[in-house]
Amino acid sequence: MGERLSGGQAGLALLANTIATGAALTALILTFGPISGGQFNPIVTCVEAFQGNLSRREASAYVVAQITGALVGVSVAHMMFDEPLYQWSQRDRSGLPQAFSEGVATFGLLTVILNCSRHDRRALPVAVGAYITAAYWFTASTSFANPAVTVARAMTNTFSGIEPSNVPGFVMAQVVGAVVATALFRWLDG
Repeated sequence: MGERLSGGQAGLALLANTIATGAALTALILTFGPISGGQFNPIVTCVEAFQGNLSRREASAYVVAQITGALVGVSVAHMMFDEPLYQWSQRDRSGLPQAFSEGVATFGLLTVILNCSRHDRRALPVAVGAYITAAYWFTASTSFANPAVTVARAMTNTFSGIEPSNVPGFVMAQVVGAVVATALFRWLDG
């Protein structure tokens, strides 16, 4: 909708996508947090498992559900806007600045989650939604910061898409960002 209503103005389309994503993410975490811990991101789930907060079996089930949910979400969005259910993205997001941005975005997201989890869990949904909203604008990649979202966005040839060949670089950068954030918090807690 943001792309359709922006009249070709990329900044306006980005702003529309930013507000919708941040608000929806906050609402979803508030809604599903009490049920699943708000597990929407495979990177966060893997960090939770690494820290012993989830079993490998639970983490595996969450990751499958997260990727499935992201793919279903793409088809639902396309259905609402009369687009083909799945389409390969043509939006190039290649190069070191894009990948580095994804590492920074994921590092920041994990930093917010790890710190809020320790000090004020009630603030976590709003903090995550606010961070993702801001990171859309301060990263060159528009802050996917989630491998399930990255895979799903490869299947939409809309404003938010990513060319499938760019997905591995984004996911690798997300893993690196998460590892660095986790190591930092282990050291700080040490």
